[in-house]
Amino acid sequence: MKTVVGLFDSFHEAQSAVSQLESAGVSRDHISIVAHESAAKSGHSSSGHNAGDAAAGAATGAVAGAGQGAVIGGLTGLAASLAALAIPGIGPVLAMGPLAATLSGATLGAMGGGVIGGLTGLGVPDEDAGHYAEGVRRGGTLVTASVPDEHVQTAVAILDRSGAVDIDQRSTQLRSSGYTGFNPQAQPLTHEEIIRERQTYQSAPATTQNVAAAASTAAPQTLNAAEQVAIPVVQEELQVGKREVERGRVRVYTRITEQPVEEQVTLREEHVHVERHPVNRPVAAADMDAFKEGTIELRETAEEAVVAKQARVVEEVVVNKEATQHTETIRDTVRRTDVDVQEVDDETVLSTPTTTATTTTTPRSNS
Repeated sequence: MKTVVGLFDSFHEAQSAVSQLESAGVSRDHISIVAHESAAKSGHSSSGHNAGDAAAGAATGAVAGAGQGAVIGGLTGLAASLAALAIPGIGPVLAMGPLAATLSGATLGAMGGGVIGGLTGLGVPDEDAGHYAEGVRRGGTLVTASVPDEHVQTAVAILDRSGAVDIDQRSTQLRSSGYTGFNPQAQPLTHEEIIRERQTYQSAPATTQNVAAAASTAAPQTLNAAEQVAIPVVQEELQVGKREVERGRVRVYTRITEQPVEEQVTLREEHVHVERHPVNRPVAAADMDAFKEGTIELRETAEEAVVAKQARVVEEVVVNKEATQHTETIRDTVRRTDVDVQEVDDETVLSTPTTTATTTTTPRSNS
């Protein structure tokens, strides 16, 4: 079994990922969710009431209960199975699955490191586990799933397309604001602080420049004899280049599991039996030879099972990359300047009320 982990900024995205994992054959018992109270506030709604607000209220009550979990009822969909917990350093959370059991335990549930301990128990490195815990503290939703080796790629693809954040990129963003690692003694963030945190994650919307062609209102230009004017004909050309972008990444964690096995072995044992038989016969010479003190010792032996373990490589999981090429047709529009030449007759010129002068033409005589 392998563990895939994804951090989501949206509870709705996390729920979508869980739904797709279940559709792909992953058991709900192998899926865990740890969602911050603020993430649940933007969750489901039922009968005109915000179920996320109900869950958030229950989670806030869990804070007063010093970590005592309570199952939230009356919610729709996934939120109905989430339990409210209070994690020091993180604040009120809603949790489900194996991680929820770890967080609500008597030992780990009262520790801020419960999330980290639960993740490291699944094979997640300590540093990454701290980043994931910090992501939940800042209003995120964590999803983990234990899947068979052959379904790892499918599970990773589901988390990726559902909106899981790049944990390395997110940790880099956090460090730019002074983050040095998850601190279980830190003060939980308020809902308003978490909203401001999320706004820093969002990239500024791309700006586009709308280019509009302005109609010329200048008066017609009149040329005198021997004058000329050059009209530039401008045409756009389409240039297509290439750049490398990151489409996703695969993060595979390994962990050790135990399973009971049994073998049968045949063992041999020896036992000494002493029997007494009454007899009545004359003493023979052999009997007289044995008529003396002595000791006869017989040893009993038995075989015991000896257990030895030998590690063997039974499978290899190969992770590699392959490059493919495809031809893509780029369709766009380009602009150019078109020059139209129009002949204008004399009547049209004379009828234009731009001057009050009149022109008189005298016919020329041929004589």
